[in-house]
Amino acid sequence: MTVPMSMLITSPIFVPLLTAVLATLAYRRPALQRAISFTGILALLACAVALVQFAIEGRPMAVSFGGWEAPFGIEFSVDRLGAIMVLLTALMGLAALVFQIGDPETSPAGEPSKPFVLPLLHGMLVGVGGAFVTADLFNMYVWFEVMLIGVLGLFAAGSRLDQLEAAFKYFVLNVAGTLLLVVAVGAVYAVTGQLNFTALSEAAAFLSPGMALLLLASLGVAFLVKAGAFPLFAWLPAAYHTLPGPVLALVAGLLTKVGVYALLRVFGDVFAPAPEAALGLALEALGWIAAATMLTGVLGAAYHWDMRRILGFHIISQIGYMLLGIALGTEAGNGGTLFYTAHHIIVKANLFFIAAIAWRMTGSYDLRKIGGLANARPLLAIVFAIPALSLVGIPPLSGFWAKLIVLRETLALGHVAWTVVALVVSFLTLYSMMKIWMEAFWKPHPDPSHPLEARGLAPAWCVTIGLALITVLIGLFPDTLAGYCLAAAAEIGGAR
Repeated sequence: MTVPMSMLITSPIFVPLLTAVLATLAYRRPALQRAISFTGILALLACAVALVQFAIEGRPMAVSFGGWEAPFGIEFSVDRLGAIMVLLTALMGLAALVFQIGDPETSPAGEPSKPFVLPLLHGMLVGVGGAFVTADLFNMYVWFEVMLIGVLGLFAAGSRLDQLEAAFKYFVLNVAGTLLLVVAVGAVYAVTGQLNFTALSEAAAFLSPGMALLLLASLGVAFLVKAGAFPLFAWLPAAYHTLPGPVLALVAGLLTKVGVYALLRVFGDVFAPAPEAALGLALEALGWIAAATMLTGVLGAAYHWDMRRILGFHIISQIGYMLLGIALGTEAGNGGTLFYTAHHIIVKANLFFIAAIAWRMTGSYDLRKIGGLANARPLLAIVFAIPALSLVGIPPLSGFWAKLIVLRETLALGHVAWTVVALVVSFLTLYSMMKIWMEAFWKPHPDPSHPLEARGLAPAWCVTIGLALITVLIGLFPDTLAGYCLAAAAEIGGAR
């Protein structure tokens, strides 16, 4: 059966939306709800694979709704950049659902302890998928808000005081970004009369340098809030640590990357034809923000002892590397950002999954209260070492190639200071990963009588081992992903 192209293009929105609706209706039947969730995520994964294949073949993938053609109609469009982000979204969604079968925060029967967690999870994926396939600036704002509603529901679903407090902090701090974004979108429309990406790209070439810089700055600040960049990242460490393990891994892997995607789309695609003086100044500022983001994130990670907070601050730090690639304003820089984003989604989610297993076995996320995992579970130590060393950038893992692409281009363009900051941050990242290794894995558990075992973790083991293998495969065969990412960068017109 041939699926119409319009259905395939909109599948990142409508598949998780339909799944969320059906899962909500089945909230009294956990087994059925779980079956619906798996069916939906597998359907999304199949559609994502098809989108990537069509993108590689160069097929035109765009559709307009509302009875109007672009730029006046609501347009969805998928290119290489959007397709791979949808694929990563589906892959991480599947990993989270599989992990949740044996998650420590579920009932002994494996049933979700909160009946609306799965619908909210799919609702969040609606916003994520919509942001990746929309071809309209206002609708990108709309999908950010859909994503925000889903995440807020996930924070509040547990009903614990710390989770409700986290939901409030997340909401208040993200509303600032939301207000900035809607004002920025209004300013863009007032100046250009356009919101469609293609039409905006054509209009950007005729903007005055001052006006182009103003629009880039307003959009940039709004998306930097969503990406968790310096100095606008307070919402992330204030909230993330309260989420259940599989949900935390999914949110940590995807959420800030939607902000990075938006920045890449705006700076590397939509406003790439803007006057050189304005774009160059905006990218220069973004480069220094990237350096500050790397440093503040890694220093925050070095300070903390809770594994969730350490890994949360490392999200901020690694976002800096992605922003650095965008700031270079070149095809290689944009391709490096996409490669880094793909690598980081997989590695970061896996580290949070592993932290959840460690918590189940040791009884705490606090490194000072746990230990002994290397002797008790050598396989877990190996599975942790792979994404941890990849995060540092140790060859031949995926993180090495991600950093190599970005830093080689940074140095080639003469940005020595940014390169030095990135290398120093890599060494400090190694310190944080070694702290987790020494405290959680190497030293004995402070309570010798504590049994370092847990039942029902077979699904969790499958997820962590599978993601670790993907990290190794990307590292051993980087040309496939690197070639795709560079082709995606060339396709969006990122080179200045």
